[in-house]
Amino acid sequence: MLLAETKREEESRSKRRNKHRGSVPGHRIIRRDRVEGHERLYHDYFAPNCVYDAFFRRRFRMGRPLFLRIVNGVEQYDPYFVQTTDAIGNLGLSSLQKVTAAFRILTYGTPADSVDEYVRIGESTAIESLRRFVQAVIAVFGDEYLRPPNNNDIARLLAIGEQRGFPGMLGSIDCMHWKWKNCPTAWQGMYTGHCHEPTIILEAVASQDLWIWHAFFGLPGSLSDINVLERSPVFATLTEGRAPPINYRINGHDYTMGYYLADGIYPNWSTFVKTIPCPQGLKRKHYAAAQESIRKDVERAFGVLQARFAIVRGPARFWDEETLAYIMKACIIMHNMIIEDEGATNDNDFDGSGENPIVQVSHVHTPEFVDFIQTHHQIRSNASHSQLQSDLIEHLWQRYGQ
Repeated sequence: MLLAETKREEESRSKRRNKHRGSVPGHRIIRRDRVEGHERLYHDYFAPNCVYDAFFRRRFRMGRPLFLRIVNGVEQYDPYFVQTTDAIGNLGLSSLQKVTAAFRILTYGTPADSVDEYVRIGESTAIESLRRFVQAVIAVFGDEYLRPPNNNDIARLLAIGEQRGFPGMLGSIDCMHWKWKNCPTAWQGMYTGHCHEPTIILEAVASQDLWIWHAFFGLPGSLSDINVLERSPVFATLTEGRAPPINYRINGHDYTMGYYLADGIYPNWSTFVKTIPCPQGLKRKHYAAAQESIRKDVERAFGVLQARFAIVRGPARFWDEETLAYIMKACIIMHNMIIEDEGATNDNDFDGSGENPIVQVSHVHTPEFVDFIQTHHQIRSNASHSQLQSDLIEHLWQRYGQ
């Protein structure tokens, strides 16, 4: 009796094994024909006489040479994007398919499974490709396209500021909120602020050509711009003595620190120039109009970034904050690469040449530490802020108002 029962159990177990065959019981195998998907993608966008040549920039947000440069850099950095074969000789997904799937998610903000029908890539593989792609972009291109301005950059930015009537200006600073749809329930109170939805904050500095020079992302949306500023490394190089020297003269007064145009919530520091609420008199009205107009550079940069990469315009669908940070940083890097590629900054140096040497941090009481404290107080000087604003009011009036 016992032997018969054991035999029946073995037969039943054997039938179950024969039924599933694969390593995962119940796993469905979809014959996507990846090779056909790669050939269609290649003939549509990358062949010498491709079908959608006129639509490439519209759908990939950049020119074909720049896109292929990114593909080659990512493929060399991460072997995941190299096309391989499986154990029985079937070709896997090509680098064009994986990168295109990641690009479609970034540029159109679509769910991961929406690229399956055209690219022939599964949802889980598309998500994995996106995660690896943004990390590879940061690793390969981050040092060149997301760095603080060097000596040559600062000289160019100061020249632009002088032409626009603001000597010493290095750009505009502001914050942007990115909605987090899948924020964990336990964290929603911390990440919910004036938007009444969970958001994550991006602090950025942008210049007239919309190049983003500083990006600080990851703080919860319940914080204000001042709270973000207190945690931001935007003035780290200045306080540590690694910032290039800046010297300019306005209305008979000499200044040694550059400044950013900011809105009214920012503190009255010597490194911020703000507008005047309810200005009285022609001089102050002229200054307020000029400051508010030029300060929109950073707002324009946010708008262009969201237009190019719709994923940062819509609600974020990922669950972990680390992936969202990688996505935001990679989008900013590619945004700067597009600006350089499309001619707005062709005559400028963005290869990192002229960078300042790294200064070793001292942990003892030295003259460098004293200089750090003095610079810290100079940045937060209300008197310097008021003097700079008054000088700019007179400078703009003498140059444009009369």
